[in-house]
Amino acid sequence: MSQIISITAISSISSLGNSSDTIWENYLSENPCFSKQFLDHNNTYVAALDSNSEAEVELLRQSDIKYKSLDKSVLYAMVASRSAIEKAGWSKDAVFGINIGSSRGATDLFEKHFQEYLETGKAQTLASPTTTLGNISSWVAHDLQSTGPEISHSITCSTALHAILNGVAWLRAGMADKFLVGGSEAPLTDFTIGQMRALKIYSKSEEQYPNRALDLDKKQNTMILGEGAGVCCLEIGKKENALAYIEGIGYATEILEHNISISAEATCFQKSMKMALENTAISEVDAIVMHAPGTIKGDLTEFRAIEKVFGDRLPLLTTNKWKIGHTFGASGILSMEMAILMMQKNQFIGVPFLDDSNPFRVQNSKRVIKKVLVNAVGFGGNAVSVLLSL
Repeated sequence: MSQIISITAISSISSLGNSSDTIWENYLSENPCFSKQFLDHNNTYVAALDSNSEAEVELLRQSDIKYKSLDKSVLYAMVASRSAIEKAGWSKDAVFGINIGSSRGATDLFEKHFQEYLETGKAQTLASPTTTLGNISSWVAHDLQSTGPEISHSITCSTALHAILNGVAWLRAGMADKFLVGGSEAPLTDFTIGQMRALKIYSKSEEQYPNRALDLDKKQNTMILGEGAGVCCLEIGKKENALAYIEGIGYATEILEHNISISAEATCFQKSMKMALENTAISEVDAIVMHAPGTIKGDLTEFRAIEKVFGDRLPLLTTNKWKIGHTFGASGILSMEMAILMMQKNQFIGVPFLDDSNPFRVQNSKRVIKKVLVNAVGFGGNAVSVLLSL
């Protein structure tokens, strides 16, 4: 890349918690963050916010009468964004752009408004403005009293990493010096779960690890949904307070073979990883945080793509979906947070249920973690790869 991009802060809210220390402690635990909720007529495994995070969201909702009508996806983004700019030390006078996307947007609120319309034949006044996708960045900007550009977009499950790409593009073009980017998702609703079950990809397992992400021998799909948001602060140049640097970015979209599938060797991932690694030797990549949602084809095709790119020099491979489920549009930024924490702590977090013969089972690896590649992909093959370094 022609100019260095510094990540000066990253914050999130999810089933892992909302503070860096708590999140890291939960990553060190081999227990998944799943609980059961009655959704889509069944007791269903999901990765819901922890109680402390729920309390913080509710405190925010009650702090302003205008916030009481907002969807959870908006509130999650606001909580994470407040934390991020405080960590980055951005003052109230700082001019920065905002790009926080979502795959589903205001899912819960939209379903409630639509149900009310079916029952009464009338739509509420705030039904439209509180369910539009631009609602997320607009309300974050309002809450932070920022004056820069506001963007929201949806590119399915690679949305948050596409926000990273967009922020990098603005910074490298000289159109901004700072950008707040990320994704937010609140998909734990009856209809959303019903849609995933209709696709036959939702986990039916009652095992200790009901999401079997990176188990390439699994015989059934095991995706589980989670909720949360994550944002990071991007700044142009090499900053003293940088947590990590964006060393490479890659993206690709492949021709659709099916509405939700990607090719057998994930051509889109091969292209996005090669682009991100354009100026980096593959031997320098210490780990990859894979998208790996826990589906049979999704996990395997991404692994095949990594084999194609890296050959027999595979980095350490991991994912966080076995622990926090799939947070759709927010998943990429939560994977980035995991990558940054592993680099900061110089400790690899693997997948605990894989046996020692599996190439992913390297929980106690002594390898120094200095460069991590993060992958995300959405329905139809919208792949993004971001290479991070210390």
